[in-house]
Amino acid sequence: MFPEFHTKRLALRRILPADQQKIFEGLSDPLVIKYYGVSYLTYEATGEQMNWYENLWISGTGAWWKICDLETSEFLGACGLNNLQKFHRKAELGFWLLPKYWGNGIVYEGMQEVLDFGFEVLNLHRIEAFVEVGNENSMKALLKRGFKHEGTMEDVELKNGKFISLHVFAKLSNR
Repeated sequence: MFPEFHTKRLALRRILPADQQKIFEGLSDPLVIKYYGVSYLTYEATGEQMNWYENLWISGTGAWWKICDLETSEFLGACGLNNLQKFHRKAELGFWLLPKYWGNGIVYEGMQEVLDFGFEVLNLHRIEAFVEVGNENSMKALLKRGFKHEGTMEDVELKNGKFISLHVFAKLSNR
């Protein structure tokens, strides 16, 4: 059974095929994809991302949730764990929000539920996050949640034909 979580303001629920339009809105928005590694030009192409979300859970390599307003169920963004490595007891945290919800502490609030799930249910020891250089808001949210900045990988990935650098953050189960 796919877990769902509630906070004071949010509901984290399973991403369903009916959410594809909102996923497309987010992952095609220039403000969101400026610092995000996945983007889509068409609604149809976003089907690939929908399959990815579903296959994470089926394969046991992670779980992603839609972040919703608790009262209205309005879709705000998504967050989750992927690249789960059971032997090493680690996974990667990712998140994004539709721009109109930025600056309201939504990622900070929702992230705790995902971290608790990772550490307490999946028995992870380490949760990592990779943040593109320049993405100050994501870095602040991670630091505020107790992640440690471990360093920067320079020119580690190609994005739009140019090399980008990624900050490495991690939180251990005992922190």
